[in-house]
Amino acid sequence: MLINGASGGIGTFAVQLAKYYGAEVTGVCSTTNVELVKSLGADQVIDYAVEDFTTGDETYDVIFDVVGKLSFPRCEPSLKEGGIYLVTVPTLDAIRHSEKVKLGDAAPKVENLLFLKELVEAGALKPVIDRSYPLEHIAEAFRYVEKGHKKGNVVITAK
Repeated sequence: MLINGASGGIGTFAVQLAKYYGAEVTGVCSTTNVELVKSLGADQVIDYAVEDFTTGDETYDVIFDVVGKLSFPRCEPSLKEGGIYLVTVPTLDAIRHSEKVKLGDAAPKVENLLFLKELVEAGALKPVIDRSYPLEHIAEAFRYVEKGHKKGNVVITAK
């Protein structure tokens, strides 16, 4: 499984969950986040500033584009026969190729949330917190997140 955006809020959890379920994980991230993604359990890490996985010979059963910056046609040659391309961001490209692209279902289910809570409590799933901002600085937090370089999540505190 390849996770594009492995160091962000969704990606850090995706790496850990994929490893929990026994997947061999390749994470794609920036140079500054390579060690973080390795520490989360990724078997291999690709620094997108150095290497473009879509031009290599490696193929994957699953490509999970967390950040939505790739397209299915660009990734298709990197998918194994019958492989799955997952996206969290429904783009026109994803909709056009809907027979081959799986769009994320954002509807939370209580049982899934309880399961994630159990994993966190057991130490099997570790939230990655980049920064925390008090509620009165929420605009600053949004500006930071919009830069696209956060590691894990940004937390807003009530006090």
